[in-house]
Amino acid sequence: MKIVIMNNKTNRPHLNYILDWLMHMVGYSLILITVSVLFKNTIQIDNSYFGFWAFLASVLIYVLNKTVKPMLVWLTLPITGLTLGLFYPFINVFILYIVSWILGPHFSINGIFMCFIVAIFISIMNLFMDAIIDNILRKR
Repeated sequence: MKIVIMNNKTNRPHLNYILDWLMHMVGYSLILITVSVLFKNTIQIDNSYFGFWAFLASVLIYVLNKTVKPMLVWLTLPITGLTLGLFYPFINVFILYIVSWILGPHFSINGIFMCFIVAIFISIMNLFMDAIIDNILRKR
């Protein structure tokens, strides 16, 4: 399987979309499971089916980050500008609450502070994933 694909429009290499998706799903799942184990009273993920609900929450977070988040960023651009970017993590908090609403009793978040911490962890993981992917592509 060839990992690096050249884009004809920009001549920049990028990873296969399935591999990129899989890396993000594993990262999101690890973050959600770790935080739910460390902070049992604030974040609950149903642990039946060997982490299926954490993986499903990861899929929903990924899909919402690719579809809804750009619209939310555009709509909240004035507030984000006034707060000098401090409002931006609250968009991730809103996405986590949407996932909590969709999954119902299988994924629940109690408290805004812990949701904010999870959103920061997800943002840091996204930065690391992008940096790792860029380093892999530059070496090839």
